[in-house]
Amino acid sequence: MSRPLLRIRNVNLHFKTNVYRSASWREAFVRFLKRERVGQQEMLHVCKNISFDVYPGERVALVGVNGVGKTSLCRCIAGFYRPSSGQIERNGKIRALFDATTFVQAELTGRENAWLLASLIYPNENVKALVEEALEFSELGKFLDVPLRTYSKGMLARLGLSLSALKGSDLLILDEVFDGADQFFRDKISARMQQVMRQSGAVIFISHSEEQIRRVCNRLLLLRDGAIVFDGGVEQGLRLCRGLSLPQGMPAHIRTPELQV
Repeated sequence: MSRPLLRIRNVNLHFKTNVYRSASWREAFVRFLKRERVGQQEMLHVCKNISFDVYPGERVALVGVNGVGKTSLCRCIAGFYRPSSGQIERNGKIRALFDATTFVQAELTGRENAWLLASLIYPNENVKALVEEALEFSELGKFLDVPLRTYSKGMLARLGLSLSALKGSDLLILDEVFDGADQFFRDKISARMQQVMRQSGAVIFISHSEEQIRRVCNRLLLLRDGAIVFDGGVEQGLRLCRGLSLPQGMPAHIRTPELQV
């Protein structure tokens, strides 16, 4: 068996947050006069004892309803968050794309933002060639030289996706990156992103689209309440996502033999 590109063991992630309980206007006013704390600080257990490996050649769909911890887990994998406990072993270069509409400075033009963002996404690369290729692919034309604050969400998605879908990585993380793009450009960028995925050793793919998951992935992880409740085949996982139960006698944590590398 080959060496995993990613090995996660017993990862937990906690966030401190203020929880605001409902109160009457009178109670809220009295608290304000007394300068009492309105929100009560609580600890949220976002990721719960998560363990899995990702091997070269795997295209892993990470699915679950909003708020179950998919993005938080991927931010831990990418190194943006530090787990509260557990271990993450990375064997290779990781590139994570979380929001194709996030740019550096709204007052700068699309072209200027492209240069700045490319230098962050592709350090130590020939940024000039990459940017020129991405700008041509975006088909934004004269809008590349107007301030980014005038862009629609679809235009932002075009520019961001064009910059993102240039080079593969050992492990590529894609978090709902197609959101916001118009249908024509989504079809165009999908073909290009497929090529980038083929250039990558492995992929973790977050999406709510069954069509995209079927097209991209050969393995599915289902998160529920911050924990992995299924690890196996795509079709079986999608059935679970639609509310079906696991077959009788099958354990909650499984990995189908055909996905072992």
